[in-house]
Amino acid sequence: MSHVHIHKHEVKGQNLVYSILLNLLITIAQVVGGIVSGSLALISDALHNFSDVLSLGFSLIAHKLSRRKASIDHTFGYKRAELIAAFINAMTLVIVAVLLIYGAIERFVNPKPIESNLVIWLAILGIAVNGFSVLLLKKDAAHNINMKSAYLHLLTDMLASVAVLVGGLLMKFFGWFWVDSVMTILIAIYLIIVGVDLLKTSTKMLMLFTPEHIDIKEMVREVHKIPGVNKLHHIHVWHLNDEELHLEAHLDCSEDIKMSEFNDLLHQVELVLFEKFHINHINIQPEFKKQDPKDFIVQD
Repeated sequence: MSHVHIHKHEVKGQNLVYSILLNLLITIAQVVGGIVSGSLALISDALHNFSDVLSLGFSLIAHKLSRRKASIDHTFGYKRAELIAAFINAMTLVIVAVLLIYGAIERFVNPKPIESNLVIWLAILGIAVNGFSVLLLKKDAAHNINMKSAYLHLLTDMLASVAVLVGGLLMKFFGWFWVDSVMTILIAIYLIIVGVDLLKTSTKMLMLFTPEHIDIKEMVREVHKIPGVNKLHHIHVWHLNDEELHLEAHLDCSEDIKMSEFNDLLHQVELVLFEKFHINHINIQPEFKKQDPKDFIVQD
């Protein structure tokens, strides 16, 4: 297997620790405040924050596992742990959203008076805490799906707190207590949208689907332009994690060349695959007039 080395953004777990502590603090404050004020939106936001504490903790564990070295028993190490964390975090976003919608509908049927002042101040606290946490993880989220799942949890928390603040102000100045339930449903809808998108992305990676930016036919056309190549076939392309894109394939040579000559040919193939398609782990099986299926994709 060939490895093409590139500069990678170093994702660190320290910011996750800070975010976990901050979210635990705001969760406790919102639970107490929600009970005292009678605000379902505040309790809903607290429930979402608590799910974030669990999700961030899981993301931290997965991040630590992914840094473990490969071994004889674990030849890939634990690099896919972060994909599993992203998948579970996406699932929790959707589940929490469904629970919020159920609670909001129930509150519509049985409306209750709400202490708006407490809701307003705790919403402001939630915006400040979650906003700071979002800034901590923003850079890492652009390079790592696990960090992105944690980042999305925190971002939706911040937006939820903004919605709660707006609702608190409307309740205070206009007495529109039904706004509490409306804001809860809007928060839930947004959670479902971002959760489903992340769920689709992580599922595709876990299922080893061909990455969306990879056009197999275009890739084959580019490789076939290299002198000495007859046909690239038996192709598999997949994400091991965010940083590693793998390809394995059979390469049928146009001539019966020596191994040293194949090494030169392989180097040219690697350059094309890396420079045009960003594939950095390549495993090529050389062939010459071997009697086997020559389709691009072969079902074993």
